[in-house]
Amino acid sequence: MTAKQSAFPPHIRTLLALVWPLIAGFLLQFLLPGSRDQALSMAPLFAAIGVVSWLIGVRWYGVADMGLRRGRPLMAGIGFSFLGWLAILLARYLFVDFDAIASGGLIRSFIYLLVFEAFCTQLWLFGVLFRGIAEWRGGLVAAVGSGLLFGVVGYLLFIEAQLSYDATWLAVPFFLVWGVFYGVIRLRTGSFLGTTIVQALQALTAWYIIIPVDSPPASELNLFYGLSIILLAILTWRLWPHGEDDYRI
Repeated sequence: MTAKQSAFPPHIRTLLALVWPLIAGFLLQFLLPGSRDQALSMAPLFAAIGVVSWLIGVRWYGVADMGLRRGRPLMAGIGFSFLGWLAILLARYLFVDFDAIASGGLIRSFIYLLVFEAFCTQLWLFGVLFRGIAEWRGGLVAAVGSGLLFGVVGYLLFIEAQLSYDATWLAVPFFLVWGVFYGVIRLRTGSFLGTTIVQALQALTAWYIIIPVDSPPASELNLFYGLSIILLAILTWRLWPHGEDDYRI
């Protein structure tokens, strides 16, 4: 787990990996005119985060060591995160009433979810930031720390979170637990590509194909988030590494 030659020590690389993409994202979001399309309104922010993260990640770590491993790590990541997808989809089906089944616009929605919300966010947090924290404080701290930040970003910026801003506080722990679940998968597999694919499919099936009623009541969302938190916590516990031999940084 050695980084390329860099003038910055690990704690400075960690800070820069957190701050530089975020500054670039908000700057581009401010400079470009806003889109009336809700699904595209945050695209400049995520795009800038992804581009800057890619540039500094390649410079400091290289492609494979950013968590872009394919093969067995990719398939393992898909398998683990698929279980979380099933848990969330089950809770969504049981507790949140749907208004209709979408028949159009799904390809554009999936591309946005996959490229911007999923890949750009995970490249930033589970790619360069994870590596910085891992070299500074170790793999388990990196998994939990980057996962919690993923949860914060998801709650503040992901479109699906907007259903819950004024309805229930349980959305906050849901996004945090979801992020730690993905962080542990990143630690155990050495790749975030699998969770990236499943994240996009999860959001597409739960919130875009099965369209919820307008402003779902808090009672439904509480049940959905409550069950999802329990199931994701159980999966995270089962995946929790027993020692450093389980780490794939």
